[in-house]
Amino acid sequence: MFVDQVTVEVHAGKGGDGAVAFRREKFVPFGGPAGGDGGRGGSIVFYVDSGLNTLMDFRYHRHFKAKPGNNGMGKQMFGHAAEDTRVAVPAGTSVTDADTGELIGDLTNPGEELVVARGGRGGRGNIHFVSPKNTAPEIAENGEPGQDRFVKLELKVLADVGLVGFPSVGKSTLLAAVTGAKPKIAAYQFTTLVPNLGMVRLDDGSDFVMADLPGLIEGASTGVGLGIEFLRHVERTRVILHLVEMDPTNGREPIDDYHQIQHELLTYDENMLSRPEIIVATKMDTAGADERFTKFQEQLLAEGVDQDHIMSISSITHSNLRVLMLKTAELLKQAPAIADQHESAEDKEYKLAAQKELSIEDTEHAFIVHGDKVERLAAMSNLQHEDGVIRFARNLRRLGVDKALADAGAQNGDQVIIGDLTFEYEE
Repeated sequence: MFVDQVTVEVHAGKGGDGAVAFRREKFVPFGGPAGGDGGRGGSIVFYVDSGLNTLMDFRYHRHFKAKPGNNGMGKQMFGHAAEDTRVAVPAGTSVTDADTGELIGDLTNPGEELVVARGGRGGRGNIHFVSPKNTAPEIAENGEPGQDRFVKLELKVLADVGLVGFPSVGKSTLLAAVTGAKPKIAAYQFTTLVPNLGMVRLDDGSDFVMADLPGLIEGASTGVGLGIEFLRHVERTRVILHLVEMDPTNGREPIDDYHQIQHELLTYDENMLSRPEIIVATKMDTAGADERFTKFQEQLLAEGVDQDHIMSISSITHSNLRVLMLKTAELLKQAPAIADQHESAEDKEYKLAAQKELSIEDTEHAFIVHGDKVERLAAMSNLQHEDGVIRFARNLRRLGVDKALADAGAQNGDQVIIGDLTFEYEE
């Protein structure tokens, strides 16, 4: 089964907690704090595996969770960082945030990697909180939570040449005739439901990848028929072979078929028609095909189409197939690479979104505090020791939470909720 779209959940590992500990050697008076830092949590990293050509593996495995970092220990021993969880994807995979639609990265070449969820940093141990006023602090941080998000994976076939056209115009037959591919071929529309790839090898040693893409119909650019399921795979092809059948029994005019496909390509992406194209008249072995091709060619020439970009073939008799492949190879040499609309491989890593500002939600039973900084503070504060509680209260005041709660009408004894932490409000 060919799977080219899937949504998965990724959850990076939490950082290890910092330790509260003190030196207790026999002959070391006033040993002082010795709590080490926690280790970094594991990140979720997608990487390109050239052996994959579909997202089928994600159909049954949609949750990826990295391990947390180890906690810090006494004697200033730091916790180990957790290993990253690496997930293989096929080349041509775009990764977007499922909730916001923001593009995270585009993985197209072997060896490329993309961090989609970053592991939390380890909490600091009490060795970091020594001051002249507090030489033995019982203060440490919990590890930072790892990032948790839903991401959408979308596979766009990587091929040099794409075969486009109405259903049953001979795309699969042409692919089978010039490559070793064995696509399904039958005398009904939409035989091809998924892209098929084949390698064309020429006598001069050159080669290129050709894709037989599912057929278009009117309205495909708005989702009719296979719609976008087809069109996304044309985006990365450098040369288009536009197949138009000459069989008089199909009940359609070749020039109308040509214009309709051009319209759908242009509607989907206005840059689609800027890439090289050869208009290929197919099924020339059928009765009456020559007369239709003559008329079709005259119409194209009248519209300004270059004569060199119009050809007629028969995949059954192999007429003109070699000439078509040689001409396609020449166009590929001249065709520019598809511009990468996204960041380079070196820059492909998850970028933090804009910080959520402090806000107070007044519910019937409690005041709920929102804001990235304050929620992160609550998650990383170790409240098992009095020093840690005092530091937490001081930081709440510094971030403006006390004032915001008072302005919202909080009274002594009211419940306050910050993330997973609940406590009573006191002025």
